[in-house]
This record gives sequence, C-alpha cells and structure tokens, in this order.
Amino acid sequence: MNPLYFTVMRIPFAIFVTAGAFGLLGQSQFTPGVKPFIAVDAPVIALEHVRIVDGTGAPVREDQTILIENGRIRAVGAAAQVQIPAGAQRMPLADQTVIPGLVGMHEHLFYPSGGAVPLYIEHGMSFPRLYLASGVTTARTAGTLEPYTDLNLKKWIDQGRMPGPKMLITVGYLEGHDSFAPQMAELNTPDDARRFVEYWAGMGAHSFKAYMHITRGELEAAITTAHARGLKVTGHLCSVGFREAAALGIDNLEHGLVVDSEFHPAKQPDVCPQGSAQELAQLDINGEAVQRTIHELVEHKVAVTSTLAVFEGAPPLQQRFLDALSPSSALLYLSGRDRLAEQARATSALRIKKELEFERAFVKAGGLLMAGCDPTGNGSALAGFGDQRNIELLVDGGFTAEEAIQIATLNGAKFLGFDDRIGSITPGKQADLVVLDGNPLKQISDVEKVRMVFRDGIGFDPKKLLDSVRGQVGLH
Repeated sequence: MNPLYFTVMRIPFAIFVTAGAFGLLGQSQFTPGVKPFIAVDAPVIALEHVRIVDGTGAPVREDQTILIENGRIRAVGAAAQVQIPAGAQRMPLADQTVIPGLVGMHEHLFYPSGGAVPLYIEHGMSFPRLYLASGVTTARTAGTLEPYTDLNLKKWIDQGRMPGPKMLITVGYLEGHDSFAPQMAELNTPDDARRFVEYWAGMGAHSFKAYMHITRGELEAAITTAHARGLKVTGHLCSVGFREAAALGIDNLEHGLVVDSEFHPAKQPDVCPQGSAQELAQLDINGEAVQRTIHELVEHKVAVTSTLAVFEGAPPLQQRFLDALSPSSALLYLSGRDRLAEQARATSALRIKKELEFERAFVKAGGLLMAGCDPTGNGSALAGFGDQRNIELLVDGGFTAEEAIQIATLNGAKFLGFDDRIGSITPGKQADLVVLDGNPLKQISDVEKVRMVFRDGIGFDPKKLLDSVRGQVGLH
C-alpha cells in the first residue's frame, strides 16, 4: 500500500473533531478576510537579484531587480542598474525565479462529488485559495453550475473580502439534449440560446460556454447574441466539429483535438458520436485533414485552451494533493485511481501525446494556445495544482520552459484583451508575479515551489493559503 494512504488518514481527523465540537467556529476559519494571508504589503517593493522568465517567450534573464510601486511594475532591469528608492521594502531573492502570475483559462469553482450520479460541488472557499497559492492570479472560469455563486464570489474577491485570483466568470453551460450532468439546463431551440445569453449577460457574465450536445443552430444563435454585446463564446464541443464552430464564429475551443468529433467516421450533423482511442491514434497530425482544421482555426483566429492535466488519470501522487482533500474525498480518489485499468492509463497517455502533437502544430501555424486546469475528470487535476502540472506536461511534450510559461500567462492575457495590464513582467503592468524557489529552466517541476504570489503588488503567503484549506476539498 502506498505510504501516502496512512498520511491522508491521519491529518484531517482533528478537523472533523474541531468542526463537530465547535459547530460554527468554522465561520472564522472559512472567512477571515484577506489580511491573514498577506506576507508583504508596502508602497514600494524591490525584488532583488532574481532570475526572470518574463512571459513573452524571451530567454531567461539572470540577476535582475523588479521594482514594484503602488501595485504596478515600475522598473525591471539588471540588479546593478535599477535604482531603489529610499524606504522601499527590499527583498533579496538570489537563486529565486520570478514568472508572471498565471492566467488560467479553463478554471472552475466546482469539483466532482464522486457519486453514482455526476454531480459537481461548488468549492467557493477552497478553490480560490488553491488557485492563488499556486500562482494563478487571473482565472477565467470555463463554465459554472452555480452562476450566482461564482458571480458573487468574484465580487467578494474584488472587494477584498476573501483571497483569490481575479475572476472572469464564464456562465454556462449552453447544452443541448442528453446532457450527462443533471445540473445543466438543456436548450431546445436557438431562441433558448439567445435568451440564455441575454439574461446572463445582463447579470454580469464575462463570456459563455457551449457544450457537447449543442446544435449548430443553437451555437450560432449564442455566438451572434454574445458578440452583439461584445462578449465571447468558448466551447467543449462534440455534436459540432471544430471547423463548423470556427465558421460560425466561435472564439475559443477547449481541450483541443482530443474532443474534436469531426474526424469520427460515424459523425452525423448535430450529433455527438461515441469516440474511441483507436480512432485518435490513427489521426495523422501532419495529414491533410488535421492540417486543414488547424489552418481554419488560425484563419478564423480561434484560440485553443490546453488542458492536459485533466486527461492524466494517474499523475504522480503528491502529499500536498492528499492534504487538501477531505478524508472521504481522498479515499474515494485513491480507490478510483487504484481501479484504473491498464487500458485506461494507456488511453490517457495516448490522448496527452496526440494532443501535444496537435498543440505544437497549432502553435507552429500561428495559433494562440492558452492553458487551464479544468478540475473535473477523476479529480486528479486539482485547482491550481493542475495549472502547474499543465506547464510541466507542455515541457515534457516538447515546448521550452519559456514557451510553456508564455502559454500559461501572456497568451491568456492576449485572448482576454488584458495584455496591456497582465501576462508579462513589463514596466507599467500590474504587479502580478510568482516567486519560485528554484529554476524551472533546469527542472520544470520547480513551478510547484511557490514562495510568494503577488497580486496587484500585494504579496500572499502560499503556505498560509494552503494550510487554510487543508482537509476541505470535497467539502467547501
């Protein structure tokens, strides 16, 4: 038996005792505001002698100083040349690496419950903290099952009432018939899609997500209505192929080639076919069919969100992951992981391999590739941790560390239209920065060694954020 099993059984017992004995004492644990998690808050801060991977894809720069003033990056340059004002809070960080805050483009505030019925529990307390602790300073949700909850949590974070990344709420799902999740509304007509978009746009939605069983008519109605309001539509599609969606004007496609049904030999219009790993294995990324899809996505300026971590059913098992889960959630995950058949593991590896081939070809053709976590699947892609794992998988799949970090930062900012504010370490931008205790260019897993996260120039302590959610994922 894996020794991590024993640890997960030990840690959260006290949490249950505390909750049972003191009842509403959890109120102070769950909502202490922001101040307890702040490590650095000063008008002027100097991060001295750091290594910088700036998010633009440019080569790493050694022995640099970043000067932060009133929440913005004032100066970046060689440590010997940047003049630090008197009274600045100076932080010597030799051998530390600074990257831009991650711009997560497929995030959720829910997590699978693991029951026989596919229900997803909102994690409004734990997930914003996990994202921020992992270096995600901007998070676009890619669908919500509790729109009012997500919209209000965004408001609370913006007001400084709770810690978390800057949130952009994608309301959804725009789903047709035969949805697998009972929490989703089902569209019957294009008029339903129009009304859905109009209502939630009025309630503050940032964007919308089309889902697997939507028809072309419903998708076109949703896109037209959203674009008329200056809003965008993304999609995890199946009944509609990627080329069809691009022709209709969709802005973004989630997950990439592994969910594109247009290559399925039994594909029928507006119907989601049953896929197979064998069909995916036979796809030639350099062949005419896939290359035509890539060309049309690039031509129509359709961005693709890489979500590699959610396809990894059995990633390396980490203690921090188990520490975050409630005891019941940990045992449920571990037992499910143990039951994964060799065929399922092989299918997972194939999907990631084929998707990486597609993503490299898409980027080479000039496509905009972004990244996000998607904390669903079998639960292995946890909020924040999955965003870090995506970067590692991108590097394992042939991207350089600089390229992978750009995909996870500046590219998302470009799609959002915020690249003048966030996404790279550039003077004048908001000081959204991640200090890493290591060098991801030598060892990409160092993206997990987060020492501090700056959001708008305020430094948050990742350890305190993680400690505050210990044993809570699966519950809150």
